[in-house]
This record gives sequence, C-alpha cells and structure tokens, in this order.
Amino acid sequence: MTQKLSAVLDHIDADFDNSLQRLFTLLRIKSISADPAFVKDCKQAADHLAGDLSSLGFTAEVRSTGGHPAVVAKSADVGRRPHVLFYGHYDVQPVDPLELWHSPPFEPAVTDHADGRKIIVARGAEDDKGQLMTFIEACRAWKAVTGSLPLDVTFLIEGEEEVGSKHLVAFLDQHKKDLAADFALVCDTSMWDPNTPAITTALRGLVYDEVRITAANRDLHSGLFGGAAQNPIRVLTRILGALHDDNGRVTIPGFYDGVKDLPPDILAQWKALAFTPETFLKPIGLSIPAGEKDRLMIEQVFSRPTCDINGIVGGYTAEGSKTVIPSQASAKVSFRLVDGQDPAKIRAAFRAFVTERLPKDCTADFIDHSGAPAISLDWGMKPLAAAKRALTEEWGREALLIGSGGSIPVVGDFKRTLGLDTVLVGFGLDDDNIHSPNEKYDLQSYHKGIRSWARILAALAEMPKA
Repeated sequence: MTQKLSAVLDHIDADFDNSLQRLFTLLRIKSISADPAFVKDCKQAADHLAGDLSSLGFTAEVRSTGGHPAVVAKSADVGRRPHVLFYGHYDVQPVDPLELWHSPPFEPAVTDHADGRKIIVARGAEDDKGQLMTFIEACRAWKAVTGSLPLDVTFLIEGEEEVGSKHLVAFLDQHKKDLAADFALVCDTSMWDPNTPAITTALRGLVYDEVRITAANRDLHSGLFGGAAQNPIRVLTRILGALHDDNGRVTIPGFYDGVKDLPPDILAQWKALAFTPETFLKPIGLSIPAGEKDRLMIEQVFSRPTCDINGIVGGYTAEGSKTVIPSQASAKVSFRLVDGQDPAKIRAAFRAFVTERLPKDCTADFIDHSGAPAISLDWGMKPLAAAKRALTEEWGREALLIGSGGSIPVVGDFKRTLGLDTVLVGFGLDDDNIHSPNEKYDLQSYHKGIRSWARILAALAEMPKA
C-alpha cells in the first residue's frame, strides 16, 4: 500500500493544474439553491458531477428529492472492504451584495492574498465545491494510478444544504439501502490554521426560540399611563438579563444537566494551542471573553453550551421620537447545545424560566423556530484514529481533534436515519469569507486537501471491515 500511495501522491502533484481546471468548471456553474431563478443551474451542477463520477467508473445517478436533485454514485466493486459514504453539497449561497466582490463571483481565478498566500476566489470556492472536489480528485488519482479505489465509496452530493437540507431526511429514509456504509465522511469543516490540520469531533446543537410578552391591550401614551402601566420592554429585558450570572453561567435550572467535561488529554492539547483573546477576539474589535469565567476561552467556543439573545424588538424604533409604552415586546433567543443536553428539555426550561418571572398583568407567547441535538464522536473511533494519522503525515504537524461552535445537521441525520458515525475532515480557514463577498479557498488547502484524502483513503483501507 505504501508504494501505491507514493505513486498516487506523485500523480496528484503532476496533475494538479488539471485538478484546478476541473474545480473551475464546477465553480462556473451558478448553483444558487435559494433563488428559483437558478433552478436549471442547480440541475446542471448535479448533471456535471454525475457525469464526472461516471467517467471515474462510478455508477452515478441524479435523483429527485422534491427540491434540487441529489447525486448518488457508487464504486463498482462494493464488497468485503471497508465502505464509506462521502457527503458534500454542490449548492452555494447567493452572491449579494455583488458590488463588494473584487471580481465576478462565478469567474474563478487564482490570485494573491494580502499576506502572500495563493488563493482561489469564487462563490463556492470553499463552501463546498472546493472541499467536495478534494475528495473527488483523490479518488481520480487512485483510479488513474492503480485502476481502482483502495476501499468502497458511495457519494451523496446534495443541492439544498444552503437552504436547510429540507428534503434530505426523507431522501435518506427512502434510499437507506443504497446509502448503507460502515461510516460517513464529510468535507465541510476547517483546519486549525493554514498549516495545521484538524478533525472536528463535536458539533453543538441548537434550540432557537422566540418569546413575545404582552401587557396592555394597545400601545399607551407614556405621559398618561407612565408609572402605572406595565411596560413589556422592561419586563422582557429584566428576564433576559437574568439568563446569565456574573460568572457567565446560564441560570436556567437544569441547563447544565448531562454536560460533561473534556477528556483530560484533549483539554491538555487545547491548553497548548494559541487560542487567546489576542488571536481570536482582537480581530473583531473585542478583548475580553464573555463566557464562563472558570473555563478556557477555547472551551467556551467549542465545548460549552451557550445562550444568546439574537434580536429584540419593542415600541417605537423609527426616526424621531414617540412617547409610547408598547403593548408588546419580543426577543429571539438561541441556545447552542453540547452532548448530553436534550433540546426539548432546554426549550421547556427556558419557557418556564420566562413564565415564572412574568408579572400578573403580562402574558407570554412562544414561537418554536428550530432545534437539533449536539453531536459528539467517540474519541476512540478507529476511522478517526486512521484519519488523524494520515493528516499528520501529510501536513507534518499533529492533526488536532477540535470541537465546532456551529452545527452541521447532516451528521445527526446520518446517525439517526442511517446509523452511521461521521468523520469530519475539512480544509477551510477562518478567513475564507464563506457566505460573504470574495469567498476564497487557499490553493494549498485545495492541493494538500487532495493529497490528504488520498492518504486517508489508504489508511481507512487498512482497517478491518466491521
């Protein structure tokens, strides 16, 4: 296997210019899933990928989902070897505001970053076309050099990730047999820094709730009623202000039930990282961590649950003045959850927290916006260890096991619907401007991402099939 892998890596280097042009072809397709004007473009992207995978010997199909189509492709020699399901998405975010782009968003180009790095600039360069193509190109290299893949691979490439994957769960349920595998791989995450690879082992879950407090049956004149009438803004802000104590902990009863501390070896690894207010907060104009004071800042971001007020509305907010006591005030509140927390219980506890603090003259209504549990991988997973070794060999630095403050719902969907654990390896960087103008992907991320997946495929192939 070592000799074959060496030849595959040499081929990747020699063919990299062609790999770049194949990525550019995909990046030119305006597959914006949120805008109905680009329905045909989304279908074009799916057809293009299915054709590309077919040329590599995969049995590839474009399948309907009820929305934008998905691509399912299977290697021809599925058998007794380890079998992975690789997930990616071809859809991209809208490009607005267009005037902030330095070059046309669907005309990809390699240019220089301010610090001298070579970067690929285009919508979808990182999220997720560039990431997706790192894996496809690794498969292409294995096929070109050895005539086959070192293990069995099924692709699932969807076209609605950027609009909430609203048809994905039903699609997974409908196609369970075709999507069966030993575990899943996702390339939609980030590295620690431009030269340090990382595997994401934990994703925070989410509860998003909205509360609307009503007092009087209409807006009131603050001169006539001020001092006597209850003001729902004052009620709401008092309740919201009570959600955290002076040490940054959430005060909702039972909020931390089930929350576990990090394994000591992982905590020690995180302590050694240069994750400081200077490196993390200063670039956004801040300097003092606002989370739990007895926790490292890296814990606050990656492994601890949070409560944040995302929006608050009440009374008169237009230009000028209007002396009014509003009848209603509302707020949107989100909770990022970690493994061990039940989204339904957190939502119920928040609503009880609000209701118990209401004056008798006020009522509260709630709107459920979304919710998903956290995902935490088994630190001892054999595929995780294999991927970590492969990444460390490629980058010359130990691959880190990190958490993510965000959520990737498909990981939970794979576990609940297909029974699969997921290894999350990605090559994005914090400054890639995903979802923003001038999205980019480091040229090194693309090149070494392909090499990394080639190594990971070899490492996974050497694992015994469960």
